[in-house]
Amino acid sequence: MPGPVLSSEPGDSVEPDQLYDAYVFDLDGTIYLGEEFLPGAERLVRELRRRDIPVRFLSNNPTKDPAQYAEKLDRLGLPTPVAEIANTVVVMVRWLLEHHPGKTVYPIAEEPLVRALAEAGVAMSEDPAEIDIVIASYDRAFEYRKLQIAFDAIWFHQRAILVTTNPDRYCPFPGGRGEPDAAAIVAAIEACTGATLAKNVGKPDPDMLTAALAGVDVDPRRAMMIGDRLGTDIQMAVNTQMASTLVLTGDSTRAEAEALPEANQPTYILERVDHLIPAPLRAELGWTD
Repeated sequence: MPGPVLSSEPGDSVEPDQLYDAYVFDLDGTIYLGEEFLPGAERLVRELRRRDIPVRFLSNNPTKDPAQYAEKLDRLGLPTPVAEIANTVVVMVRWLLEHHPGKTVYPIAEEPLVRALAEAGVAMSEDPAEIDIVIASYDRAFEYRKLQIAFDAIWFHQRAILVTTNPDRYCPFPGGRGEPDAAAIVAAIEACTGATLAKNVGKPDPDMLTAALAGVDVDPRRAMMIGDRLGTDIQMAVNTQMASTLVLTGDSTRAEAEALPEANQPTYILERVDHLIPAPLRAELGWTD
């Protein structure tokens, strides 16, 4: 029988003092960075699984599909079923099939999304006169030709809408580096067409959380969202009245979090993700930093 709904509010305490019924983790900047786990991440996930607490992973990065993320986690030493991973590739395809069946799309995207669209039977075209939806995504092969097609479909033919897989400005890399992300491509298309983005399917959109918790019989108010970005991970939790933790191992800083209105602040701010395990339990487990 479910216990009482947890009552944590933004700023309640420095660290969680109890375990939640399910945990949804961002990946890049939260669980790993590059090809290495972030401090404490692996032992945290293993301990939650040992206690039969559902763990799910959620990413705004559309350059991999869930199977590729599962392969990476397996390679790093944390085998994970594909069903426990959701990302914007999955959610974009679901959204198109549900809200725009039969429409023709032009994906400015990398192979995982293009492949997923084809497998789902979504019509694609590079002819601006046929395009109903331009998808702006993380695309490291973005070029003027692609911008022209989007421009013609949206501005000249006045028929296509602009959507995106995710609103991230950049993707973090080890050593403090990063790569321009989907928001840069959205901005380029908006700048030349005068169009406004019609839909973002990635975090902070609640559809992402629905995808992550599919099949998990847990009240979202008893689940926790953990990530490194205030504008996506934490805002999605705020939008769904879900507890959240900002980990200071990626994009956002403590000062940025504390500068937000109280209602938009994360429930917890942690230097290390394994501090999600309450301190007394960490002591019992013999964990040290």
